[in-house]
Amino acid sequence: MPASRITVLTGAGISTGSGIPDFRGPVGVWTLHPERMRLLDIDAFMSDREVRVAGWREWRDHPAWTSEPSVAHRALARLADAGGLGVVLTQNFDGLHQTGGLSGSQVVEMHGTLHTTSCTRCGEHVDTAAVVASLIANPDPACATCGGILKPDIVYFGEALPADAIDRAVEGAEKCDVFIAIGTTLSVYPVASLAGLAVDSGADLIIVNAEPTEYDRLASEVIREPIDIAVPALVDRYLGEGRSTSHYGN
Repeated sequence: MPASRITVLTGAGISTGSGIPDFRGPVGVWTLHPERMRLLDIDAFMSDREVRVAGWREWRDHPAWTSEPSVAHRALARLADAGGLGVVLTQNFDGLHQTGGLSGSQVVEMHGTLHTTSCTRCGEHVDTAAVVASLIANPDPACATCGGILKPDIVYFGEALPADAIDRAVEGAEKCDVFIAIGTTLSVYPVASLAGLAVDSGADLIIVNAEPTEYDRLASEVIREPIDIAVPALVDRYLGEGRSTSHYGN
C-alpha cells in the first residue's frame, strides 16, 4: 500500500478517452468554436432566452450522458481502493470519477455537475435528465414550483466556485505529499493555483498533460504520454507493481 498522501486534480483531458472533448486543447470545443463560450456566461444565460435555449440543447446532446469511464478513471479508483488516494479535485462535471469507482465523498467537483439542476430563484433541485427529456415541450425550462429559470448545477463564467469545494481543495493541496495534475492546462483560476499551493506546502508535483503548462517548472515530473497510458502506469508505480512511466524531470 502506498505510504504517500496523494491528491489528484483532473481536467477535461482525463475524459477525452471517454469521448468527451476538452475545451482549451488544440482541437478543444472553445478553441474551434470560441463563440460557444457565451453559452456558459451567467449574465448571458440569465438575460437572453436564445442563449438558454441553445445552451440547453448543448446539455441535452452532451456526450456525458452516454460516456463510460476511461482506464485512467478506473486506475484512480484502484489507487483509492488500495488506500493511496486522499481526494480527487475535478474540474469536470461529467460524473465519470464516480461511475469509474470512486466514492462521492472522495470527489470534489470544483465546477459543479451536469447531473442536477437548480432553480435560480427558489433553489429547488431536480434531475437534469428529467429537464432535458422535456425540452421539446419546454426549450427554455422553468421551475415547476415558482416559475424561475432553471440552470444546470455547473459553475458558469461569472459565478463563484462553491465555498465548501474550495475549502476541501485547499486542504487537499496543503496536506498531501504528492499532488498529481492530470489533463488540465492549469490556466483556470483559482483551481490552477492549487498546484503551486501544494508545492509551497512541501508536496511533489507531477503533471500529466500533453501540452506545456505554466507550472511545469515547479514539477518533479512532467509526463507527456497519453493519459490512458500514463495514469495506469503511474498508479502501478505507487502500488509497487513495477511498471515504469516515461517522463521528463524538471
